[in-house]
Amino acid sequence: DEYSQLSAYERKRLKNITENAKFFAALKLHESAARLNQIATKRQPHVTKRAKPKKAEDETVRRRSMRLQRVEPSGIPMSEMPAQPGAEEYPQVPAGPFPMVPEDQVESSKLTEGLLTTWMRISEVLLVTITNVLVMLSRYQDSLNSMVLSEENIKKVVKYRVCSMAIHPSESIIFVAAGDKSGQIGLWNVNCNSEGGAHIFVPHSYPVSCMHFSPCNPAHLLSLSNESLRCGDVTRAVFDEICRSEENLSSFDFLEDNASTAVVGQWDGDVAVVDRRTPGTSSELSADIGFKRTRTVHVHPVKKQYFVAAGSVDVCVYDVRYLKSEGNKPVSSLKGHTKSVASAYFSPVTGNRVVTVCADDKLRHNSNTGRWLTRFRAIWDPKQEDCFVVGSMARPRQIEVFQDTGKLLHSFYNLDCLSSVCSINVVHPSQNILVGGNSSGRLHVF
Repeated sequence: DEYSQLSAYERKRLKNITENAKFFAALKLHESAARLNQIATKRQPHVTKRAKPKKAEDETVRRRSMRLQRVEPSGIPMSEMPAQPGAEEYPQVPAGPFPMVPEDQVESSKLTEGLLTTWMRISEVLLVTITNVLVMLSRYQDSLNSMVLSEENIKKVVKYRVCSMAIHPSESIIFVAAGDKSGQIGLWNVNCNSEGGAHIFVPHSYPVSCMHFSPCNPAHLLSLSNESLRCGDVTRAVFDEICRSEENLSSFDFLEDNASTAVVGQWDGDVAVVDRRTPGTSSELSADIGFKRTRTVHVHPVKKQYFVAAGSVDVCVYDVRYLKSEGNKPVSSLKGHTKSVASAYFSPVTGNRVVTVCADDKLRHNSNTGRWLTRFRAIWDPKQEDCFVVGSMARPRQIEVFQDTGKLLHSFYNLDCLSSVCSINVVHPSQNILVGGNSSGRLHVF
């Protein structure tokens, strides 16, 4: 009776909020239930804002940022540690499980439900094992030439700079996840042209530097930020917390096909081993591998006991079976880098090759992105053992495909639709699909 004066839409909205609150209360997610109650009573979450600086009265010339002037700061060392947004800029995400509720849940709950339902549906039918099929180089180049970019396949999916991406292995729907520098994760159903095609979730407080759909269950999206490794489980609509650390985490990869264990890199140079089957959110082992900084870790595609770690000027292969707290020696060291290394990855089929990106431009490739763009990461095309994809600073703006010999095979560009640098890229494991992410949170799908 008390709601008799409300419209049908408002009554439906209140009913949905009440049911959501009961669901999260049943999961004992007290913080989430409180958040939903705040939404129901139209209370805004408290976020501390920075005080606006006072304007100088005698300032007559408008100041321009160094970025706009394209000038590097002089005399100030540039930190390699990723910028960590303060509490005054972005809300802090609490520890523990976090509900899969986007920022726009109140206004478009049905649209969000449709997006998550699509993710769950395409994960259920994906029962076939993705196999790598090597084709002749000429056929591979023909497939690259057939891939194009159109306006409807460009969308701003997250609010800030893209730091990582993952693409769902579905062969029927193009479904992409992007993580940005503020801890947001955007999910985009590229095949959906309506406003419900993309939604933003905030399961982290810091840059999302690494993401993977689980190789055994793509209904799980694992994402890593400085403070935690989480698993977004769409079947339960929850971002579970797998690992939480006081050390800043940088990257991760699965040690087994069932995704139960993972190796995790840390910005201070150590690596950790995490087992999802054990209780708690601490790692099983933290190992000093002698690095000053570890940016990426990647597990061998065939011999899962080996992983390659990259950081500073170091690129080394380790055997996870012999890791200990201290005194670890690499199985192999890849020498020759003279400046900082951004990434290192094994080739997808045999693992006989490793591609690295370094600031020394040894590929005769302009990869110096500066401080305002995410550093490039060269990634192998999962469908081709000897070819990799990497962003470029060249004009017109483009994404380039190289053979392992250094030969440029193809440049993806579109003078009308692509005018920015795509630092982070991801390639579909079985389809001719490439997604590039830029510094404004926009994704481009070829």
